[in-house]
Amino acid sequence: MQIPVLIEPLTGKRYRARGAEPFALSAEGATPEEALTNLKEQLEARLKNGTAIVPLEVPTEPHPLAEFAGMFKDDPYFEEVLEIMAANRRKMDRDPKAP
Repeated sequence: MQIPVLIEPLTGKRYRARGAEPFALSAEGATPEEALTNLKEQLEARLKNGTAIVPLEVPTEPHPLAEFAGMFKDDPYFEEVLEIMAANRRKMDRDPKAP
């Protein structure tokens, strides 16, 4: 597993490596690599005490408008509607105050 880590320079030629929740840990070091190594050691120590990282599947609901997707696919006039919309967009791009 990979997690995003922010490494930032500090004053005094030091660096800080930080992770976001649920890995809200922070470690410092003389180099970016040392800060990252220190952060990894903190995470490993945390996992040794019984803490676990597990995936959780969350059921998703279909989008409320999904049933309408493709409803105009066989409409002979829909291409004309798309052209009118595109023309109106081009008109608005040229002059945002145009009706």
